[in-house]
Amino acid sequence: MRLKELRRKRWFMIISNKYVLLLLIFAFWMFFLDSNSWFIHHELDEEIDELETNKEYYQKEIAKDKSTIEKLNDSFEMENFARQQYYMKRADEDIFIIQYDTID
Repeated sequence: MRLKELRRKRWFMIISNKYVLLLLIFAFWMFFLDSNSWFIHHELDEEIDELETNKEYYQKEIAKDKSTIEKLNDSFEMENFARQQYYMKRADEDIFIIQYDTID
């Protein structure tokens, strides 16, 4: 194919138009090279999604903590919590902690 034959092709005439060339260069620049490119927006969108999942997780944890705090307003529940979590005891009690050895 010679250059003259190539210039007569319809697709070559469209692509070689100066406005189409300018549009293609602009699109390439905006898509790949600009500081607001698609890749940067994609990374930022992924970061936003991750932060939203973290937000949901922490809101659930806050709800759990609030329910625990409401339970601890009762003195019986507070004593039960202290015994289970911190191995606290009354003055006349002894606590024995049994740990199972898993060594064969």
